[in-house]
Amino acid sequence: MVIAALLWAVDAPFRKFLTEDLSSATIVFMEHILIAVLVLVFLGKYLKEMKNLAWREWLAVIFIGLGGSALATVFFTQSFHYVSPTVAILLQKLQPIFAILLAALVLKENFSKKFWLWAVVALFGAYLVSFPDLRVSGLNFTGGSLGVLFAVLAAFFWGGSTVFGRYVLKKVSFQAMTAVRFLTALFFLFWIALFNGGLGQVTTASGKDWLFVFIIAVLAGFVSLFIYYKGLQSTKASIATLGELVFVPSAVIVNWIFLDATLEWGQIAGGLILLLAMIKLSRINAFYDSRELENSSAVV
Repeated sequence: MVIAALLWAVDAPFRKFLTEDLSSATIVFMEHILIAVLVLVFLGKYLKEMKNLAWREWLAVIFIGLGGSALATVFFTQSFHYVSPTVAILLQKLQPIFAILLAALVLKENFSKKFWLWAVVALFGAYLVSFPDLRVSGLNFTGGSLGVLFAVLAAFFWGGSTVFGRYVLKKVSFQAMTAVRFLTALFFLFWIALFNGGLGQVTTASGKDWLFVFIIAVLAGFVSLFIYYKGLQSTKASIATLGELVFVPSAVIVNWIFLDATLEWGQIAGGLILLLAMIKLSRINAFYDSRELENSSAVV
């Protein structure tokens, strides 16, 4: 999980460059075209496992493909137009909150009162990252506020995809899960690109554009998700989503070096509060996991 998160951190400089000439939907569509080729070459034989899925698992697959791969990546990329990439990345610390809520609803994972207390602290940290002067201003869904909204929507869909991915992995291998995620996303992205005129941009994209998209597709897309689902196969969703947070400090460092993306003091404070809350949440999770393991051993 940690290796996958580190690979996700490398794509922001390339993605930021691409947003100067291409729409967000076009960038993500191009990315998934290249990933689909890799999927068919290396993972095509695993697609036959999809016959094992019932309608509930297929609904989860649709959420992952449409939400986790298509819409989340489009929203995340689009947020770069309005806020610093580092702010968008720091807001991804909210992923565990969304994932944990859905884990409680879908996977029936239980959490204590302390857990919810630190979840509120995490939300306050996210608020500081978004509005470092402690005042909500310009909430007319333009400028920075719109960028924050896009980043939070991306966090929701990525967090939810962790839960639903864990759900589907009960029936299929991680190779099949990787393949179907990207192919499903490509289907939805084609229609999004067709609707907003992005297909024309695909044909006029420069060689440098395609090179950067290729780097994103291979490192932050195909390879990272392949490793990610391998790890998720044997990891609880609520723990996996916390492990993914390695992405945040790694990406902040990358953006600082390559994009000169600095933060205000209030945003730094918010990021530290988020980090503290996530550490506390992970410890609470670890405690209750050990309790569950002891109880199951006692039953056996």
